[in-house]
Amino acid sequence: MKKYWIGFSLVMIVSFAVLGWVGTRIYQAKPPVPEKIVTQSGQLVYTKSDIQYGQNIWQAMGGMQLGSVWGHGSYVAPDWTADWLHKEILGTQNFLAVHLYQKDFNELSDSEKSAIKSKVKGIFKTNTYDVNTGVITIDDLRYEAIKLNVAHYSDVFSNGRDEYAIPKNTLSDPEKIRKFNAFIFWGSWAASTNRLDDDVTYTNNWPHEDLIDNKPTADTIVWTGVSIIILLLGIGIMAWWYATQKGQVEHKDFPADDPLLGAVITPSQKAVLKYFWVVSGLFLLQIVLGVITAHYGVEGGAFYGIPLAEILPYVITRTWHTQLGIFWIATAWLAAGLYIVPAVSGVEPKGQKIGVNILFIALLIVVLGSMAGEWLSVKHLLPDNFWFYFGHSGYEYIDLGRFFQIALLIGLFLWLFLMWRAIMPALRKNDEQKPILTLFLISTIAIASFYGAALMYGKHTNLAIAEYWRWWVVHLWVEGFFEVFATVVVAFLFARLNLVSIKTAGKATVLSATIFLSGGIIGTLHHLYFSGTPMVVLALGSVFSALEVVPLVFVGYEAWENIKLSRATEWVKKYKWAINFFVAVAFWNLLGAGIFGFMINPPIALYYMQGLNTTPVHAHAALFGVYGMLGIGLMLFSLRGLRPNIEWNEKPIKWAFWLINIGLFTMVTFSLLPVGLMQTYVSVKDGYWYARSAEFLQTELMQTLRWSRAFGDTLFAIGALFLVYFVFQLSIKFRKNN
Repeated sequence: MKKYWIGFSLVMIVSFAVLGWVGTRIYQAKPPVPEKIVTQSGQLVYTKSDIQYGQNIWQAMGGMQLGSVWGHGSYVAPDWTADWLHKEILGTQNFLAVHLYQKDFNELSDSEKSAIKSKVKGIFKTNTYDVNTGVITIDDLRYEAIKLNVAHYSDVFSNGRDEYAIPKNTLSDPEKIRKFNAFIFWGSWAASTNRLDDDVTYTNNWPHEDLIDNKPTADTIVWTGVSIIILLLGIGIMAWWYATQKGQVEHKDFPADDPLLGAVITPSQKAVLKYFWVVSGLFLLQIVLGVITAHYGVEGGAFYGIPLAEILPYVITRTWHTQLGIFWIATAWLAAGLYIVPAVSGVEPKGQKIGVNILFIALLIVVLGSMAGEWLSVKHLLPDNFWFYFGHSGYEYIDLGRFFQIALLIGLFLWLFLMWRAIMPALRKNDEQKPILTLFLISTIAIASFYGAALMYGKHTNLAIAEYWRWWVVHLWVEGFFEVFATVVVAFLFARLNLVSIKTAGKATVLSATIFLSGGIIGTLHHLYFSGTPMVVLALGSVFSALEVVPLVFVGYEAWENIKLSRATEWVKKYKWAINFFVAVAFWNLLGAGIFGFMINPPIALYYMQGLNTTPVHAHAALFGVYGMLGIGLMLFSLRGLRPNIEWNEKPIKWAFWLINIGLFTMVTFSLLPVGLMQTYVSVKDGYWYARSAEFLQTELMQTLRWSRAFGDTLFAIGALFLVYFVFQLSIKFRKNN
C-alpha cells in the first residue's frame, strides 16, 4: 500500500498548494471597491459604504436566490450584472446622441451610430480607478444613464415583477434601494471595465455584450482546446490502465448466508434509525418546494392561481429547496457513517448512543432554525444587524446565517468525534482493514473541517473572495470529500458482506480517491472563470476540470461490478435495491457529472452558458443523480443491516427507484436541457442579457418547454412518495420486532 499512500499524499499536498496560491492571486487581483465614485463634474455618485452595504442588502433579501450576479444564482429573474450593463449602455448611447446630434440614438444615421458606439465603448472600457485616491471618475452622461437604471430597479423591487417572480415590496426602503443599486453598478463596472494596464475586464470579458465588444478572450478559446486535449489524453491513459488490470481482479468465494444475520445491533445503531425518518421527510419537503419553485418560473407570483408568493416567495422556496437537498443527502451519509463504525470496531464506545441523539437534536435545530431565519430575513423582519448571524447569507448553497453555519460546523465536529472514537479501536488492530479505515478517517476529518470554509467571508468581503471560499464548500466539501467518504463506505459495506476482500477494497478506495482528487481539488477553479479572478484561474480550472471527467468515462465498469455482486448468491438479493441505487449513481455520474458537466465546464462553453438552464441540467443530474441516489442507497443498506432478518415489501421501493430515475431523466432532458440550449443560442447570437431576459423566457415556446417539466416532476414526486412510504412502513416493522 505504500505507493498508493505516497500518490494520495502527493496529490493532496500539491493540489492544495496550487489552490492556496491561486487564492492569493485572487486576493491580489480582485476588482477594487472604490472609496467613492464621482462624475467628471465632481458630483458624488456612490461611496464605498454604499457599495458594501448594498451588497449586504442584496444578501439579506436572498442574494443569489433572486436572480444572479456574475452569472451565479437563480434563473427566473435576470442576471443583474448583464441586465444593468445592457440598460446602462443603451442609456449612455442615447444621452450621448442627444448631446452630440440633438437626436435619439435610433434616429441617427449608420455612421453617426458607429461614432456613438465607439465613444461609449471607450467610456465603459477605460479604467479610471485611481489607485492612490481610490476614486473612480465616470462620464457625466453615463451618470444620467445610471439614474434611469436606478428608477427602473426601484420600480422592479418596490412594485414587483411576475415575470421575475419578484413580489411587491421585495425592497421598498428608498435608501436601501439606492445602496442595492450601488452594489449592482459596481458588479457591472467590474464586468465592463478593463483591468489597469490590460485589455481584459475584471470578469475576463464576461458577459457577452456586443455593444462594448465584450467577447471571449484568446485565453478562453485556447484553454478550451487545451482542456479537450487533456481530456482525451486522460481517457487514453485510463483506458491503458484498465487494460493492464484485466485478469488481475481478486476472485472471492462468497459466503453461503448473509454475514449480518445474527449480528448484534448496538444501541447507537438503533438510534440512527430516526435519522432516516428525517432524511425521508426532508427529501419529500424538498420535492414539494422544488415543484413550487419550478412553477413560479411560469406563473410568477402564484401557484396555479393561489397567491402563495405572498407567504412563500420564490426566493424562499428556492433557498429551502437547494438547502434541503444538501441537508437530507448529508444527513443520510452521516447516519450511514454512524451505523457503520460500531460494526467496524466490534465495540460500542461508552455514551455513543447519547452522542448520536445529541447530534440528531443539533441537526434539527440547524435545519429548522436556519429556515426560519432565512424567511424572516427575506421578509425584512430581522433587525439590520441580525441578518448576517440569523438570516440569509445570500450565497447559494451556504445560505445559512453565520450563527447556524457555526452551529452546523460544531455538529460536524461532534459527528467526527463520534466516528473517531469508534474507528480507533479497529485502527489499533493494524490488520487488513487499516488502509480503508485510514481513508475513512481522513474523509471524515475533511467533511467536518472543510465546511469551515463557509466562515471565511465577512459582512463586507469582496464578492470575488466570497465566491472563492463558497466554492470550497460547494465543490470541495460536497463534491470532493463527501465523494471520497461515500466511496469508502460503499466499499466497506461490500466487504462487510464478504462480497469483496477488505484488502482489495482498501487498495481500490485509496486509488479511486487519488484519481478523483487529482482533478477535483484544483478543478474547483472552473467555477471561478468569470468571478473577478485573474486569467490563471481559467487556465488551471479548465485543465483540471477536464481531468475530473476522465474517471467518469469508466463508471460503466463500476456499475457492472455492482450488478455482478447483486447476483453473486441468493441471499444478496435482499440488498438488491440498495445496490441498484449504487448502479444508478454510476449512470448519473456519467451523464450528469460527466457529459452534462463537461458540456458547461470548458471556458468557451461556460462563457455563454453560465447561469443559463444548462446549469440546473448539470446540477440536478449530478447533485441528486449522484449524491442523492448514493444517499438513498446508503440509507437502504443501513436499514437492511439494522434488521437483516425482516422481509421487505419490495414493491414500493421498486416503484420509487424507477419513477425517481425516469422522472429525473425526463425533467432534465425534455425541459431544462432544451431551454438551456435555446438560451445558449441567443446568448451567442444576441448577448447574454437577452438569454436571461423576460422578453425571451416569456415567449410561447419557452413557456411551453418550461411547462413540460411538470410531467417529469410529477413522476419524480410520486417516486419520492413511494420511497417515504417504504421507509416509514419499514420503521413500523422494526418497532414491532423490538
